[in-house]
Amino acid sequence: MKDYQIDVQLSSTKKEKPAFNQLSFGTVFTDHMFVMDYTKGKGWHDARIIPYQPITLDPAAIIFHYGQTVFEGLKAYKTKEDEVVLFRPDENMKRLNRSNQRLCIPEIDEEFALFALKKLISIDKDWVPNVEGTSLYVRPFIFADEPYLGVSPSNTYKFMIILSPVGAYYKEGINPVKIAVESEFVRAVKGGTGNAKTAGNYAASLKAQEEAEAEGFSQVLWLDGREHKYIEEVGSMNVFFKIKGEVITPELNGSILEGITRKSVLELLHFWNIPVVERKISIDEIFQAYHASELEEAFGTGTAAVISPIGELSWQGEKIIINEAKTGELSKKIYDSLTSIQTGSVEDPFGWRVEVE
Repeated sequence: MKDYQIDVQLSSTKKEKPAFNQLSFGTVFTDHMFVMDYTKGKGWHDARIIPYQPITLDPAAIIFHYGQTVFEGLKAYKTKEDEVVLFRPDENMKRLNRSNQRLCIPEIDEEFALFALKKLISIDKDWVPNVEGTSLYVRPFIFADEPYLGVSPSNTYKFMIILSPVGAYYKEGINPVKIAVESEFVRAVKGGTGNAKTAGNYAASLKAQEEAEAEGFSQVLWLDGREHKYIEEVGSMNVFFKIKGEVITPELNGSILEGITRKSVLELLHFWNIPVVERKISIDEIFQAYHASELEEAFGTGTAAVISPIGELSWQGEKIIINEAKTGELSKKIYDSLTSIQTGSVEDPFGWRVEVE
């Protein structure tokens, strides 16, 4: 590791920590945050860790008007040996730069970003919860802060990292959720920004999510934006289906986010010699498989929830119950394996776990 320089200003007043057995998701934040600036012609500069605090932006900052921003999400875990570990953080930094490329944001030094992330967590390591099912959520993000109302890439940016101790993302936990198949709205289209982790994708999903929740569903299943036929994602997660013993997930097509949990699940399934394929799969095929008694399991994958089994799908007035609305054997095996690797309770044969020194 290079001799990276980060100025550190420690907080003189520490916050009161919440009860780790009563954590919700994303409402409490630690004592410090990382900040670094970018100026065209100068590059990234002035890396610093400072007390967590509000930021001041000009009302004309490009982020407010044209949404030039990207972000990432990963977690830190406390092991039984009281060590703090991360799960595949290098993959998050790679994906952050892929998002940067799509949004015309200057790329970051991935090795330095990981160094900064580890240093920040090390300073706030007392905030990493040690209760089962909890973790420290890590949110790196970059946004355009130049005050300018012309439509063009910014000349200045801020790269920040904040931390939040969290509990389960979905109140259902590992229990199956009810999902509505979205037939009106679309999340993204090929050629758009669907394969980048940027704010606009999530803003575009809110209306469908709101309507689904009003009908008693936890999330929506997104179909492709052109034909409204092929499955893409479930909520903000990648999605998998087990049909006749084979696991199928939509292939990456330019509008689907390349999830790190998705990648890990694929590698696990290959490791276990379980048949798995990435390909286009239509919603018609899913319902046909159900009626033929061939649809065995369905689940979403993502950083926040890890694995979220799907117990019910609703589409065009028809509801189907998957695996008797019970968590499937494979879903549970994947969840247990991933979380055990993440928390250090089993050996990591893949080298995915990274210790925070």
